[in-house]
Amino acid sequence: MNKILVSACLMGAKVRYDGRDNLLDHPVLKRWHEEGRIVSVCPETLGGLPTPRPPAEIQSRFPILVTTKDDDDVTPEFLSGAEETLDLARRYDCSCALMKARSPSCGSRETYDGSFSGELVEAPGVAAGELLQNGIPVFNEHQLDELIRFVEQDDEAA
Repeated sequence: MNKILVSACLMGAKVRYDGRDNLLDHPVLKRWHEEGRIVSVCPETLGGLPTPRPPAEIQSRFPILVTTKDDDDVTPEFLSGAEETLDLARRYDCSCALMKARSPSCGSRETYDGSFSGELVEAPGVAAGELLQNGIPVFNEHQLDELIRFVEQDDEAA
């Protein structure tokens, strides 16, 4: 059975920028965790950022620039965390990822626009984008049914 990369905050780790979690209490996730299929990861802490930390948003994508609300450049930490996340996904042969929606690292479909105003743009976070570019499907917590179907089909094919 293939493993699933999961944002650590969704598994209950208090690694969000504000020191809290985004625990996703779901029986299938619990089962996968008990089966040893979950690879828990926080790209931002992997990249060396502390918890808690100032909120950050992607300012530009080409070239990539991620800053905090105080205008501190945290791009190197986000890039390092994205590379480490991809390395873990490859090392553990993860077939897909479940990552936190709208996060500047983990958002799979949309992220905040860089104005710190709550506006969204259709673009992935830094780590999710790295996974997607390398052929690893990324789902968010609002796509659990799709993720479960994907994993079940992947298990049947194996």
